[in-house]
Amino acid sequence: MINRRRFITVVPIVAAGAMLAGKAVAQEKVTEADGTAKALGYKEDASKVDATKYASYKAGNTCANCVQYTGKAGAVSGPCAAFGGKAVAARGWCMAWVKKT
Repeated sequence: MINRRRFITVVPIVAAGAMLAGKAVAQEKVTEADGTAKALGYKEDASKVDATKYASYKAGNTCANCVQYTGKAGAVSGPCAAFGGKAVAARGWCMAWVKKT
């Protein structure tokens, strides 16, 4: 049986751990080897996209100027909605790219 003193000690530790776990998921970085990344043709460097294989790719399209990307301007990487909030390279590209307006 848990007494009051033990409860007061354990609850804040569990809550802090849950908050840190949530932040870790949001900061997880997508790699080109990831299954979803492969399916979407994700490249960490858009200049390495095979334009013959991905006809929707146009020079200058990067994650940083995509509506799915929610990273800060000028950041090296940031969260992407297409990858469930995982971080992608700002200079990357994938088939989910849609021009940010």
